[in-house]
Amino acid sequence: MSNESSKAEQEQVDTVVEGEILTADETETGTDGASLMDELTQANFRIEELEQALAEAQAKVEEQKDSVTRAAASEANIRRRAAQDVEKARKFALEKFANELLPVIDNMERALQGTDAEAEETKAIYEGVELTLKSFVSTVDKFGLKVVDPQGETFNPEHHQAIGMQPSPEFPANTVMMVMQKGYILNDRLLRPAMVMVSQGGGSVDTKA
Repeated sequence: MSNESSKAEQEQVDTVVEGEILTADETETGTDGASLMDELTQANFRIEELEQALAEAQAKVEEQKDSVTRAAASEANIRRRAAQDVEKARKFALEKFANELLPVIDNMERALQGTDAEAEETKAIYEGVELTLKSFVSTVDKFGLKVVDPQGETFNPEHHQAIGMQPSPEFPANTVMMVMQKGYILNDRLLRPAMVMVSQGGGSVDTKA
């Protein structure tokens, strides 16, 4: 009997021990699960924070790119306007000086008109003035100064100024029949219009019945 009693007691002890072990394992498993859930939750929060920070950084980058693009466009516009201003200044820097030269050219042309090119006493003077005038006009031509001498051309109000109109059997109507004073253009900009007489065409009026 004692042996059977001892055996039963031993089995009871083993059962209690196993129950305590199982209870301990279940408790440990529950603790680990709660800890894992906390870590996952914190990780999710951290991921959301990082995603938000990334979105803000990308938005800031786009904003800075837009600012850089606008700044580059503004700089390009400034450079273009500056280049245009420099070009205009280069073209028309001589405008005032050229206007001062026009009377000199006019006077040399008048001197040629008042001098007989065939007379021995004035021939040398004529040739000298003519050579000087040609050299002068050739020099100013290099800087964009062009002569407007529209003899025989159609009247152009943009470059010509009519001082009168006359009938003419030699010239069609609205044609420059006489240039009273030559005009000048500087780099496509009119400095002075040519003073001209314009033909009405036809000629004398027939009074016969």
